[in-house]
Amino acid sequence: MSETKQKKKRKQKSQLNLVGTEQVESEFLPELVEKLDELAKEKKYVDIQVCPNCKSPLVRRVGSMSGDLFSHMGVTPPKYECGECGWIEKLVLKATNKPTTVRDVVIMAEINEMDNETKKKDHTEN
Repeated sequence: MSETKQKKKRKQKSQLNLVGTEQVESEFLPELVEKLDELAKEKKYVDIQVCPNCKSPLVRRVGSMSGDLFSHMGVTPPKYECGECGWIEKLVLKATNKPTTVRDVVIMAEINEMDNETKKKDHTEN
């Protein structure tokens, strides 16, 4: 077997492992939702970075001395790490209490349609 096929198989295996991992919910999540609701009542709107793995708001940007020098120079996107579960990645979710616009609803509907099409496609292949 060639080296590229071995690499592809390893990559597929690691991706399947990521899909099958169980996500744990943070104890901070209910408190975060409550605080966002309180701020919305006061007409204060914010975005809070949230870990996609455990939903903890204890997410911070990795420092340049911790191995993310290129993002601080603007070459690559910044890395974030979770203080609760140790997750490190360049993608971060944001929790917000901003009012939803029509444009946001259209985008969410398109994503939902794409997700449903992907599930149907995967189901017919199996």
